[in-house]
Amino acid sequence: MICFNCGCNLSEHDFCTSCGVDVSLYKKIIYISNRFYNDGLDKAGVRDLTGAIASLRQCLKFNKNNVEARNLLGLVYFETGEVVAALSEWVISKNLQPKKNIADDYINMIQTNPARLDTINQTIKKYNQALTYCHQESLDLAVIQLKKVLSLNPKFIRAHQLLALLYINSEEWEKAKRELTKCIQIDTNNTTTLRYLKEVDEMLTPEEGVKPKAKKKAHSDEVVKYQSGNETIIQPVNMKEGKGVSSLLNLGIGILIGLAIAMSLILPARIQMEQSTINENLRVVSEQLDAKTATIDELEQQLADLREEKASLEQDMEAFMGRDGGVQLYDILAKAADAYLTNPEDITTVTGYLDDLSEQIEKEETEESESFEKLHNTLLALLGPSAADSYYDAGYEDYKREDFEAAIPNLEKAVLYDPHNGEALYYLANSYSSVGRTEDAKEAYRQVIELFPGTVKATRSTAFLAELEDGE
Repeated sequence: MICFNCGCNLSEHDFCTSCGVDVSLYKKIIYISNRFYNDGLDKAGVRDLTGAIASLRQCLKFNKNNVEARNLLGLVYFETGEVVAALSEWVISKNLQPKKNIADDYINMIQTNPARLDTINQTIKKYNQALTYCHQESLDLAVIQLKKVLSLNPKFIRAHQLLALLYINSEEWEKAKRELTKCIQIDTNNTTTLRYLKEVDEMLTPEEGVKPKAKKKAHSDEVVKYQSGNETIIQPVNMKEGKGVSSLLNLGIGILIGLAIAMSLILPARIQMEQSTINENLRVVSEQLDAKTATIDELEQQLADLREEKASLEQDMEAFMGRDGGVQLYDILAKAADAYLTNPEDITTVTGYLDDLSEQIEKEETEESESFEKLHNTLLALLGPSAADSYYDAGYEDYKREDFEAAIPNLEKAVLYDPHNGEALYYLANSYSSVGRTEDAKEAYRQVIELFPGTVKATRSTAFLAELEDGE
């Protein structure tokens, strides 16, 4: 036993010799947990699986990290046909102790065998279908489905119990007792099984204890009747009086009894034959339905894959073409590059193309490719200083004339082509402030302060920014 606080081995003392924490209550809890584990182990050894499950659950309530208890509980669940519950316990056990854990072997035993895993899935599906048939009061179909379940998993106790309950409902006591006997062989102390078995035994015992009917006394004008095995013997009281009539009467009754016996022997066999035919037809239909269902699922998956592929292709095409035909953007960029390569001195023509390209990008709000962005940035870098000076001169002339509305577009382009043009950025901020675009002015002043600290422009921008913020 290890300390819950520091992980060191505990001694016989009520405190940890390593960290000094009080472990008296902890020891009692672990002892109780181990006691329940031993009780569950003993019950599992004599096939009292229900009692073993109850004890092992109590064990885990006191010590949820008891790996041996979880592994044993998983084995007990597996023995009762509850494979999903067993796998749950083994997975938890593996997470608690990843190495040197026998739960790995149990899990691999199931997961590495595709046939066994498919059998488990089919068992669960068919059992759930049987429950659905019961709710729909299609009891015959439920019986057929449960027989399929038990053919796949003969130890599934809940399926045996449900099948026995259906037999009890149809008053087939012998069949019900056979199913319950199989349950007892798997789990000797299952409360549900014992309760059903008690009901069945109470119905079967009176039939087994019936005594043959006693011979009746007859009056002078009646006949004597008594039971001999499965035959009813009728004897006239007075053999001398009405001998001919009595003989004919006996003959007729004998014929009726013979017909009744023949019907009781032939009719059940005929019914059983028809029932077997119906069951076989139902099996064929069920298999065909399962095959069609699998085909439908496969086709639906293919359709979903095709739709996903279509959406991906449409997305790729949209990324290439743009929302409104993005090829136009590439055409404008190509014209700008051609104009620059043909005549590098003709800055006006190239910047005209670049201005058109910027307006088109803002209008369409598209995401361009890496190669597009690279070429665009290259042209901006090559033409930036010259174009910026040209736009700055035009904008500054308008600024001096206090035509701020006309100055703003040229100054914005000057800043676009040369973000380090401090004069253009400063006059642009003043123009924004003059026309009432306060937020734009604040942002431009902040850029001047950030990009050109310690300059006169930065000092003035700080003062103007403060005035704008105080004016709010």
